[in-house]
Amino acid sequence: MLESINEWILALGAQYNVNPYIFAGIYIGAIPFFLASIAWLVKRARAGRSTVVPTMLAGFFFVSAYLYLAIFGQDIPLWVWIFLAALIAYGAWSQVRETRRKIAAAQDNEGVPPAA
Repeated sequence: MLESINEWILALGAQYNVNPYIFAGIYIGAIPFFLASIAWLVKRARAGRSTVVPTMLAGFFFVSAYLYLAIFGQDIPLWVWIFLAALIAYGAWSQVRETRRKIAAAQDNEGVPPAA
């Protein structure tokens, strides 16, 4: 059964010119970098410093596997792009809320009034 699943995954990869194991490696490998970027962003926000670079890095790591798909993929169906766009939009919205919550909690703990 596992062999047939593996063959199916590899066949999909061949159909769309994407190695699913490279995609998964990028996806999983980006997680620690994404989390480190978010931690850096929260630290800089708490200190009142610019958060542009950590925000851009977090965004890059968030979509890095999909960038691989966009660059190397061929004949990817439109529904996949719509689904990925929805996933990315929801994930970004969710992460922005969580990051703002962390910054507010850190400011509350330090007695600093939250930014408007």
